[in-house]
Amino acid sequence: MISANSKLYRHADSFAARGYIDWRQKAKYSVGDNIFIYCTKPYMKVMFKTIVEKINMVFNEITDDKEYWEKIDEYEKSKDGLYCRLKLVEQLNSQLLTLSQLCNHGLKQAPQGPVRLKGELLEYININFNDYYYEGYFPDIPDEEEISEGLKKTVIVNRYERSSIARNKCIEYNGCYYHVCELDFKKIYGDIGKDFIHVHHKKPLSEIDSTYIIDYKNDLVPICPNCHAMIHRKIDGKEVFLEQLKRVYSYYKKINENDSKDN
Repeated sequence: MISANSKLYRHADSFAARGYIDWRQKAKYSVGDNIFIYCTKPYMKVMFKTIVEKINMVFNEITDDKEYWEKIDEYEKSKDGLYCRLKLVEQLNSQLLTLSQLCNHGLKQAPQGPVRLKGELLEYININFNDYYYEGYFPDIPDEEEISEGLKKTVIVNRYERSSIARNKCIEYNGCYYHVCELDFKKIYGDIGKDFIHVHHKKPLSEIDSTYIIDYKNDLVPICPNCHAMIHRKIDGKEVFLEQLKRVYSYYKKINENDSKDN
């Protein structure tokens, strides 16, 4: 496990753009090693799982990522030494992987440098590195080796829609606002409805493959669960697009309002 300081570098944005980060190599790694990344304040939790793809690279062999550095002087310092390439495997934002929870299962203190995981701590992280917004959401989807290419793409999309980090970034960017029906669940259900929202993936399935990297600004949009269900229903074998659903909703809303006035 290694640590990441978000005040120095925008890790989530960098992973979203390329699917990997060329990281300063401060320990002895082998290709194929799994590396968990602990994010420091304000997160203070393990948020990324990666796999080592390359090792012992020098600066002119890596992908220049200056745009993601918050402090340019730290970027300049990073040019010395060796790098390894960490490919993103999974990302999440879970209260089960906070510093306090990790310390309850064997971690002695917040990691300052590389920490070799073993025993109870490694088992705990492996068991709990599951994204709440993905796992169990579609219990009727079969195992990957059993599914067709079309359904496989659907699984990929559903997984990206429910990635907690992508979801949080989407809501942070767009606001917790239903972009089709404009309903306010808090007004309807009180505190239990506060901040309850789904995130819909706008990119067509035909454009999705195993190398796809999500763009939370352009690919995701917050909508209510009812609208989310409707947008994934098929008419003549095709799902409706977001703008189509907006027009349908507005049209029938006006009809129903007029009927209510007439009655």
